[in-house]
Amino acid sequence: MNEEQFRRNYKKAVDSMKADEQMKKRMEQSVNAERRQQKRQRKPLYIAASVAIVASIGIAAPSVWQQWNAPNVPVTSVASNETNDSNETNTPNTSNDPVVIPKTELPTADGKGAMADMMQLVVYQGNVYTQSATSLDGADALSLRGEKLGTTTGGINELSGQDQYTELASNIGEADIYAVNGYDQDFRIMSYTEIDGQVYAQLFDKNNDITINTGADLIGKLQIEGNITAAQWETFASWNNGLQELQQLPADASLNEFVSALNAAKPIATSPELEEKLYGQEDRKMIYLTLQDKTKVSLVLFGEGLVRYGNVPVFLEVEPSAFQAFWDSLSE
Repeated sequence: MNEEQFRRNYKKAVDSMKADEQMKKRMEQSVNAERRQQKRQRKPLYIAASVAIVASIGIAAPSVWQQWNAPNVPVTSVASNETNDSNETNTPNTSNDPVVIPKTELPTADGKGAMADMMQLVVYQGNVYTQSATSLDGADALSLRGEKLGTTTGGINELSGQDQYTELASNIGEADIYAVNGYDQDFRIMSYTEIDGQVYAQLFDKNNDITINTGADLIGKLQIEGNITAAQWETFASWNNGLQELQQLPADASLNEFVSALNAAKPIATSPELEEKLYGQEDRKMIYLTLQDKTKVSLVLFGEGLVRYGNVPVFLEVEPSAFQAFWDSLSE
């Protein structure tokens, strides 16, 4: 073996080793990521979404790059409430107007001070898929692993230019990407990697370029209704302090009725004022729903009668009596 061949083989081995270390680190950081983020900012309690999607009718959605170049202060995800008789944004939604979440555009220029490590993402077919609020244990991932879609190239960071946001570019390192059995490929994909015999799997959702008329347009994609096998809930104090004091929640008719009400819920676009109000108080409860396919869906309930899934820039307003009955059942 000549010196040049040796150098190439050595570099390949080192790159492979780094990818493994990055994958392990990424998966470790994914566990309870939201819980750690919230705990870092106890006062004020207002914790914002990781990525801002700010748009209104007549204004194009900002690029991922522009979103990350925002000042390092709490920001909120804001969609727009589309009205039938005007092009004005109406937030919060006081009628049954749909909420439009515009497409997240890829960057158009370089920038400085970006925070590309705030949310994990994969670019697939020109769309941005971000880390899902639904989790999946590696041991359960194989049964959901569908067709292989490709392998991510990794490398997106604060210095990345437009030419680096190519198909399957990501900030998660190198990982194989698959379709997810039972889910629309336009909504959900999965990374699947085996390291030293251990499986690391992570779900990614596309929650942009959609219109939400009712909760079913979002919650329906999660395949919750009729598929819950187990449920737990947690107080805000437990969640905020990372205590994981989970309490069992019967997967009974009461829970199914709440899910049905959630599917019929009215969407309300986020706004800085609304998020500051909601996240500025401790009147919250978290529920965790395990489905038949072993995916685990996390939802946040607000005492105001609203529900949120992950960082999707919309709150779902559940019918008051249905919400209150379920909220009251979550008592210690």
